[in-house]
Amino acid sequence: MRTHSGLHVLCGVVFRDFGALVTGGNMEPGEARMDFNLPEVPPDFKLRLEELVNREVAEDRAIAVRVLPREEALALPDIIRTQSNLIPPEEQEIRIVDISGLDVQADGGTHVASTAQIGKVQLVKVESKGKANRRVRIRLVA
Repeated sequence: MRTHSGLHVLCGVVFRDFGALVTGGNMEPGEARMDFNLPEVPPDFKLRLEELVNREVAEDRAIAVRVLPREEALALPDIIRTQSNLIPPEEQEIRIVDISGLDVQADGGTHVASTAQIGKVQLVKVESKGKANRRVRIRLVA
């Protein structure tokens, strides 16, 4: 739950500050990776991103879950944070995860109640995975 919530914070920060969508990811307890469509990477990206993510974790933002009718959910701005819409067309209700003031998106996973419960996030590595794809590896250290 902590790792999954940490990925949402990462995704929220990257979307807000760099305008990048998710192209893939993988998660294990305590560590994960997320790939972003991010052609240009600032020289201080890794350090800056780690600081921004941990600032959001420390904000102790509430994480709420709700289920909305499909039409209402898809009307929310930027509700799909992946490059491809992965919601099957037959789904009539969509589960929404809302990190107050940071990230609102369709999601089916488990989460902690607030960002402070995630603990410190370490950005282990930023890798290039093609012309416009960047892989960000994280580890929870607290």
